[in-house]
Amino acid sequence: MSENRRKTVISIIIALAFFAIIGKLFYIQVIDSSYKFSAANNVLRYVTQYPARGLILDRNGIPLVTNKTAYDILIVKKQVKPFDTLEFANLLGLTVEQVKQAFIDVTKQRGYSPRKAVVLLKQIPAERYARLQEMLYKYQGFEIQPRTIRNYEKPIAAHVLGYVGEVDENKIKSDPYYQLGDYIGINGLERSYESVLRGKKGVKVFLVDVHNRIKGSYENGKYDSLAVPGKNITSTLDVKLQEYGEKLMKNKIGSIVAIEPKTGEVLAMISSPTYDPNLLVGRERAFNFRSLLNDTLKPIFNRSIMALYPPGSTFKVVNALIGLQEKVVAPYTKYECHGGYTIGRGVGCHHHPSPVNLIQSIQVSCNTYYCHVFRNIIDKKDFGSVEDGLNAWKKHVLSFGYGKKLGIDLPNELNGIVPSVSFYNKYFRRGGWSSLTIISLAIGQGELAVTPLQMANLVATIANKGFYKTPHVVKSIEGQSIDEKFTQNHYTTIDSSYFDYIIEGMDLAVNGEPGSGSTARIAALPDIRICGKTGTAQNPHGKDHSVFFAFAPKDDPKIAISVYVENAGYGATWAAPIASLMIEKYLKDTISRPWLEKYIMEANLLDRRAKAN
Repeated sequence: MSENRRKTVISIIIALAFFAIIGKLFYIQVIDSSYKFSAANNVLRYVTQYPARGLILDRNGIPLVTNKTAYDILIVKKQVKPFDTLEFANLLGLTVEQVKQAFIDVTKQRGYSPRKAVVLLKQIPAERYARLQEMLYKYQGFEIQPRTIRNYEKPIAAHVLGYVGEVDENKIKSDPYYQLGDYIGINGLERSYESVLRGKKGVKVFLVDVHNRIKGSYENGKYDSLAVPGKNITSTLDVKLQEYGEKLMKNKIGSIVAIEPKTGEVLAMISSPTYDPNLLVGRERAFNFRSLLNDTLKPIFNRSIMALYPPGSTFKVVNALIGLQEKVVAPYTKYECHGGYTIGRGVGCHHHPSPVNLIQSIQVSCNTYYCHVFRNIIDKKDFGSVEDGLNAWKKHVLSFGYGKKLGIDLPNELNGIVPSVSFYNKYFRRGGWSSLTIISLAIGQGELAVTPLQMANLVATIANKGFYKTPHVVKSIEGQSIDEKFTQNHYTTIDSSYFDYIIEGMDLAVNGEPGSGSTARIAALPDIRICGKTGTAQNPHGKDHSVFFAFAPKDDPKIAISVYVENAGYGATWAAPIASLMIEKYLKDTISRPWLEKYIMEANLLDRRAKAN
């Protein structure tokens, strides 16, 4: 190769290399922004600005959930100088061992870097922070980040309000909004309305030096954004009624659910035993949660929507309505009762006047009557077979909201159970069962299971004479409307005219004359016409459950209520007086029978249950 040619080749190679370098620089600086962002991240620090969560109010605007300030202590490990650990611990009300462990735990955090600010201690109360603030100059490398945490104004409604906790990694992966250390609603309204309550995070951008020390705001805050507070929510709860109900249910196991029939708004939802929602706030949250979780009485468990109970004799009103609709019984139809239904294995009944018609059967809660009615439904000739009869019966039952989720705006609601043909075919074999085999369904026993919410919804449906609105616990949201599904009517398969007979029977059950066999006279009030139905639900594991549901006033219903007290015996003994007191409290805000109130509030059924076991 000649000397000139060699020079030409070398010149071309140099030129190509030069253009390659120029091209790469152009790509890095103009086309590909990742390098720019990477460089920016080395000189900028993005500090999240956390919004205050929206408030939760009761239906009258009384605050139920507010916010209070707490402080996270952050450190940049490389900047921390030796300090007095004992003094630091005392300022924060901690032990030296807790502080040392916090430093160990810091290094285990995801994305840990000794040059970046990481959380050392979370949710330091304001009073502790005030003591630390005066001495903060002693602790180089320490920073403070204010946060808001929940404050529950009263120790009530824990199961409805829910609680807030730190977001887990699964949520971080599925929703890019959340980052490590963020808080999220975990249960109750805090969870159902998380996207409304949480607001929107902001950010402040700072310039930092090579040691990650803040040198000032970047571009005078040009790229900062403000946090947007969460929206306030007005719940449907009546704080006075909720608080009163929890007092009545103290030392008892069960539930109270009260609904405004016309709107489906939940006025009170009590699950007992309960707990103070403030136990699940702050640094002691994890310890308190474990204690509640290990409690054998299950205070975290929301019995109102998660416990499945036999409805007992309250279910007779459903069978009465189905019987009327299918024309297998009439208001004037009478059956005699001599201590029970004696066909097959038999169903016992208590002493009451006999014979009784449909209205009187509700008044005295006759088991025999409903064994006849139920078999008339299942064995109706038009159906052709017991399977078709049960399918028709089940279709009616489902229309009352039993056997399915009602769709309340709370998490973890259960369906309940309404048995099917396939269940009985599997259990007894096809052709191996009849209406007599499943006669327990006549009186709300057997394979039926409902939640207290479904029971309250049923009595609201009766008060409305055949329809209900989906129960809900949020009345309004700041700046937006509630879900349309809460304003729509859901109609049963029963003609509205038949409900008058049921209402009359429920009226007599509470307000019948002495000696008439009325089962719920204890619930009667002189100036409020209550319509109700007792139930004594059989319990194979112990004493029967006390059940009652009612609505009032009779002519213009404003409250529908179900009460379920576990292992408490007859419905008239505990559930009926509790419901009556709740109704009076809501409609009059006074109690005319302080002796009854005192008797209920001071009763400790937990002791009785323990002794029985």
